[in-house]
Amino acid sequence: MDALQGKISKWKFVLLLVMVSAESGTGQLSVDYYKASCPNLETIVQQTMVQKFNATPVVAGGMLRLVFHDCMVLGCDASVLISSTQNNTAEKDADDNLSLPGDAFDGVMRAKAAVEAQCPGVVSCADLLVIAARDLLAMVGGPSWEVAKGRLDGKISMASAVPGNLPSATDDLDKLTALFASKGLNQSEMVALSGAHSVGFAHCNQFMRRVYNFNATYKIDPTINPLYAAQLRESCPQVNLDPTVVVFLDDTTPRIFDNVYYQNAQKGLALLSSDQVLFTDERTRPIVNSFAADNSTFLNSFVSAMQKLTSVGVKTRGSADGEIRQNCGAVNT
Repeated sequence: MDALQGKISKWKFVLLLVMVSAESGTGQLSVDYYKASCPNLETIVQQTMVQKFNATPVVAGGMLRLVFHDCMVLGCDASVLISSTQNNTAEKDADDNLSLPGDAFDGVMRAKAAVEAQCPGVVSCADLLVIAARDLLAMVGGPSWEVAKGRLDGKISMASAVPGNLPSATDDLDKLTALFASKGLNQSEMVALSGAHSVGFAHCNQFMRRVYNFNATYKIDPTINPLYAAQLRESCPQVNLDPTVVVFLDDTTPRIFDNVYYQNAQKGLALLSSDQVLFTDERTRPIVNSFAADNSTFLNSFVSAMQKLTSVGVKTRGSADGEIRQNCGAVNT
């Protein structure tokens, strides 16, 4: 994939993707997939996302997370959107997915309704999810790119498929590297995708061990900035903890998608252990330093990694295990 056009401002550029081959399936993804069947697709989704963002700005980080959780489990087939039934517990109800924000699900459903009104039965929820995440990311200063389309929606969604396919906040570099490698993503792409934590937040239980009871030697994780640890203790007290409290993953520029996430890691200000380890481990420290030094380098790398992530395990035209879902929350009957 070649970057054909860089553009716009300190925060934005455009990378034109001509065509991306699916990593599984029998067809190909292409930028112009809906050119004839739904020519106004991009405009419809963008307008819908502008409305959603104006009502709930935090949806940008949430949608990005939703894409990641979808693609890492059973491939990018919108199976994370399917609701559980009496006979099946779906992905969205797996323990690791219970904190996925409702606003992100709502955003996709709104996009689906708007697109169905003009192009019924044509556009997959899987494609809408990726397009919506791209559009929302640009609204918080992130990069924009031409999304390759043609994904079909999966017919299977099982909570039992989730464990082992998503990273944990406490994973070390070996575990993270192995997990991303199992999806065809290398360490540099892994570090770039971790930059999604430039926006979004985490609940206290994801990091409290770092600031209260790290191990037998240290009460506080020695890789965390002591002043930051004290701040986190104030936000998340051990006694009478409000389970609804959340903390920004990037406390410096929480509403802007940028490379400050990496600069924070250099200073011991990464919220999650799995984020901080990218800097403390000498194997990935040079990548972190490179992204921290130049925002454009990070943005270009992030787009390339997202294009690769969103082609993992896709189901394309001719695949028997894919469909165009009428309702993003349920398989067709």
